[in-house]
Amino acid sequence: NKLLGQFDLVGIPPAPRGVPQIEVTFDVDANGIMNISAVDKSTGKRQQITIQSSGGLSEAQIKQMVEDAERFKDEDQRQKDLVAAKNEAETLVYSVEKQISDLKDKISAEDKTDLESRIQELRSALVEGELETIRSRVKALQELSWKVSQQAYSQSNNTSADG
Repeated sequence: NKLLGQFDLVGIPPAPRGVPQIEVTFDVDANGIMNISAVDKSTGKRQQITIQSSGGLSEAQIKQMVEDAERFKDEDQRQKDLVAAKNEAETLVYSVEKQISDLKDKISAEDKTDLESRIQELRSALVEGELETIRSRVKALQELSWKVSQQAYSQSNNTSADG
């Protein structure tokens, strides 16, 4: 990889994870000039950068980059899968913690303890960084979370039907 440029999108107000919506656009014209822009959809804040080639790479550099890309392809894919699994796990932990908070009066102490235990197991797996362990603990937490939320929902419906 060769760093061509970078920019920061500033002025985005603090918000919970997953709330800001950033639209990123890449455009490369026929002359190899790249225009990149990022817009925060809620505030309209926009940042952009134009990158012009500052001279091409030599044949040897291109050949070396292609060889390196091929050599590291499998490792890159494993790393990509691990990052995706970690993002999914962190998002799940956030949403289950929110679920526990939102449903605190509708879930049993035992279910709350079970959920918190599964969250801790998943956090430990994130520290260890083992892809299959993360995936299996994500699945276990998802299943338990779904079961608990179904019970809370059904209990809530039974309570409102009785009243």
